[in-house]
Amino acid sequence: AASKRRLRGSNPNIAAPHQLFDDTSSGTGPLAAEYPNHGSPALGIPTQAFLSEPMSNFAMAYGSSLASQGKEMVDKNIDRIIPVSKLKYYFAVDTVYVGKKIGLLFFPFMHQDWEVRYQQDIPVAPRFDVNAPDLYIPVMAFITYILVAGLALGTQNNFSPEILGMQASSALAWLIVEVFAILLSLYLVTVNTDLTTVDLVAFSGYKYVGMIWAVLCGLLFGKTGYYLLLAWCSISIVFFMVRTLRLKILSEAAAEGVLVRGARNQLRMYLTMAIAAVQPLFMYWLTYHLVR
Repeated sequence: AASKRRLRGSNPNIAAPHQLFDDTSSGTGPLAAEYPNHGSPALGIPTQAFLSEPMSNFAMAYGSSLASQGKEMVDKNIDRIIPVSKLKYYFAVDTVYVGKKIGLLFFPFMHQDWEVRYQQDIPVAPRFDVNAPDLYIPVMAFITYILVAGLALGTQNNFSPEILGMQASSALAWLIVEVFAILLSLYLVTVNTDLTTVDLVAFSGYKYVGMIWAVLCGLLFGKTGYYLLLAWCSISIVFFMVRTLRLKILSEAAAEGVLVRGARNQLRMYLTMAIAAVQPLFMYWLTYHLVR
């Protein structure tokens, strides 16, 4: 027995009689250095044990490929519904153009040349031609109109976010109805024109400039000032729309000043006059309740 005890003490690699396997839970066994302890992140397990580097690279490459394909598909569908690339043309404006265009909207009677200039069958940018339609002025005028409407409602002690939201929704809804009505009329009359939906939105949105000044004048000078300025802006927008749309809707002979003949040309002339005539009606309908 004493010799056995001496043998165990002299050789530490000999396990106890009743121990079948070495205890490696403490990481101090002979295989601890070769097989490190791995586990979950909460228990000290690194993630690399479950997701090797080649697999992670493949997953990242596949994900980026799916993202690029999805972005390309979205861009194609959006450009099909809304020509985003063409919208840049309508916002190519500068300060000089904006000033000239607003002056043209208020004083169109002194303007002589209404032809839109082209360069290689492509209309030049609005900043180079005051006759070109743009979306910058209509969009900014619509937003300013909503702000002025909120100011007018505040002076009447009738302001609330809900009422202002209804005012904006109503103005936008009437604009959409107007554009769709014009498109339907052009289809029924079978007018072969280069007018686009964006062009009609631009032309229909120019009336908000006169509406803003009419409401502001009404706030300063009462209903008398409102009606006077609204009448002037109505006459100006009617003249502007007739001189602009006649080059787009009427035939080439009518655009050159030749006497309009034929039932179809007469119908196109009436359509042009009708589009111009509804502008003052919308201007009054959207502003009369803002001046008390």
